[in-house]
Amino acid sequence: MRSQYDVIIIGAGVVGCMVARWLSRYTLRILLVEKTSDVCTGATAANSALVHAGYHAVPGTLKAEMNIKANPMWDRLSEDLQFGFVRSGAYIVAVGEDERPSLDMFLDRAQKNGTPAQIISGREMHKREPCITPEVTSALFVPAGGICDPWGATIAAAENAVMNGVELRLDTEFQEFLWSDEEVKHIVGIKTNRGRFHSRWVINAAGLFADEVMHKAGVRPEFTITPRRGEYFVLDRSRIQVQNVLFPVPTPISKGILVTPTLHGNTLIGPNAENVEDKIDVDVTPEGMDEIWDGGKKLVPSLDRRDIIAVFAGLRPAGNAPCQNPDVHYNHDFIIEIPEHVKGFVNLGGMDSPALTAAPAIAEKVVELLREAGEALAPKADWDSIRPARPVFRNLSHGEQAALVAEDPRYGRVICRCEYVTEGEIVAEIHAPIPATTYDALKRRTWLGTGRCLGAFDMPRVINILARELGKDPLEITKKGDGSELLFRRTKEVP
Repeated sequence: MRSQYDVIIIGAGVVGCMVARWLSRYTLRILLVEKTSDVCTGATAANSALVHAGYHAVPGTLKAEMNIKANPMWDRLSEDLQFGFVRSGAYIVAVGEDERPSLDMFLDRAQKNGTPAQIISGREMHKREPCITPEVTSALFVPAGGICDPWGATIAAAENAVMNGVELRLDTEFQEFLWSDEEVKHIVGIKTNRGRFHSRWVINAAGLFADEVMHKAGVRPEFTITPRRGEYFVLDRSRIQVQNVLFPVPTPISKGILVTPTLHGNTLIGPNAENVEDKIDVDVTPEGMDEIWDGGKKLVPSLDRRDIIAVFAGLRPAGNAPCQNPDVHYNHDFIIEIPEHVKGFVNLGGMDSPALTAAPAIAEKVVELLREAGEALAPKADWDSIRPARPVFRNLSHGEQAALVAEDPRYGRVICRCEYVTEGEIVAEIHAPIPATTYDALKRRTWLGTGRCLGAFDMPRVINILARELGKDPLEITKKGDGSELLFRRTKEVP
């Protein structure tokens, strides 16, 4: 196993995986390290799943630049990597006459950022979304907004990177930088819990922990990341389906509590925005649940708590980096840089919203920075931009389903009844380019366990399939890696 690379990327969230995918087109030896048991487990794993149009980002900031540049990239990206994306458009809804003037500010911001937008009447908004509150007075429509599958996008980017030669090491936690003995402030690799790895470049894509990584490099000691918790409700798609992405008028720190459809047909409500201290605190709270429910009801009064099938919370890595444009007073911008006083280090920080949207543009910017730093980026002759998706049984026609079952009978055995996921799909993901080896990894790839029963029916069957395919005892199967084993003993072993 080699330990010398050209580039090491710390963190396999959406930014790290997009950077890995973008760099994989060049003749570089690349290592992507992730401290958890799968890609897409940090901030990328729990968010609103939206591709933002760019009306919210403050003009002149890196956030605005990356958002606007990345938004049109998602059509081609989703085609090449074959993950779910719909350019649905989005609405900011003004409720009552008091909120109407705020739409003008966001219309002006959208125009300055170069994204099309228009204000429509409350009557027109009601035509487009019948379940909207009757108190709507007007709305700002931004057609460039979209809905994506953030799990699918991140996993697909990582798979495409691996298919093109990137080495992925999971359960590998960054600990320290390795420094040159011959040159001051020159990073030459990293030390991890699984050994030392040398490289000419190290890229910090550590998300919520990016501040701690850059501080170990001696960069930006004043920069800190504040975890900003956002809680969500997921509603049963058989009970309610809103048709449009509905934002309220944003607050100074948040885009507000939205009501939006997902690619899987569910309605999503959230998030709120609460600054917390713990970078792994994703608990939901009664107060938070009440806050987002009230926020959702403001836009869609017919929401019914009996339709809730799941709750979850995610953390956004909110940073305090000032905008580099001296004319813009903004202190929560992205950091995308090669620091002047540290050699061999690319620093990415403050990747809260719209980082999911901006990820492909951030990856392209990293390529530009490396090229400007003198890195010889020779394209690979055999680089393949296409990542073939595996069959999703519920999306096939009856004829296609029958043909697939005839070829592999495991596609005829439904394991998750709520989401109609078959054994064939589960086995395919276990043996994919990035194998799914835990229950949650399968959930992110197939959507099993996300329906009304929340896995009550499928989990025992999935554990047996994982054990069989991985050659493990069922007691060794975990929810999300070591320490999260799902079973503690066999029932018949009870005295």
